[in-house]
Amino acid sequence: MDKKVFREKEQEDFRNRVSSSEARKLRAQRKRERSIWFGLGMFGMVGWSVAVPTIIGIALGIWIDRRWPGRFSWTLMLLFAGLALGCLIAYQWVNRERKTIERERRDE
Repeated sequence: MDKKVFREKEQEDFRNRVSSSEARKLRAQRKRERSIWFGLGMFGMVGWSVAVPTIIGIALGIWIDRRWPGRFSWTLMLLFAGLALGCLIAYQWVNRERKTIERERRDE
């Protein structure tokens, strides 16, 4: 009886080692998809997420300044507002990716 229980325990340990090895290999295959192009794409997304709101703020500010000239520069104010919004968007994007990477590491 003891030998049978011992053999079942060995088989269960072997199954666990094989399944964890398989899971590691599958994760490695998924990670391989993240090449240098993934990093460049991420860099580009962060850049565009800052640049687009900034440019929209500038364009809107120029339009307001031409339409209703005033004492304060709407272009300058909306440039900073667009830049702040873009930085917030970029921060959220990078933070989301960081959490995903941490979750993948924790799952390993």
